Amino acid sequence: MKLDMKKLMQQAQEMQSNMQKKQQELATKIYTATVGGGMVTATVNGNHEVISVAIEPSVIEMKDVDMLQDLVVAAVNEGMRQANEAAQSEMQGMMGGMGGLGNMFG
Repeated sequence: MKLDMKKLMQQAQEMQSNMQKKQQELATKIYTATVGGGMVTATVNGNHEVISVAIEPSVIEMKDVDMLQDLVVAAVNEGMRQANEAAQSEMQGMMGGMGGLGNMFG
């Protein structure tokens, strides 16, 4: 099979454009994680930026700083995990639709 470089370049450009659009879409998504039975909630976006952290007043009243710090870290990490998982899932979905590119080299 003859390799069609023009077609290959066109498909690569389309793929790059689609990936950029998907990354922009993912950046606008919001992920919320709650830990400690609702004691701490962290919200992050698809750019892995923390948007907000909500802490139940009863946690503050307990004055257990170590526990509060652990809960905040756990909530933020869970939000980031959700964002990563969504991004990986979206990118795998896009790559699954590129079966034709692999066949061009065979």
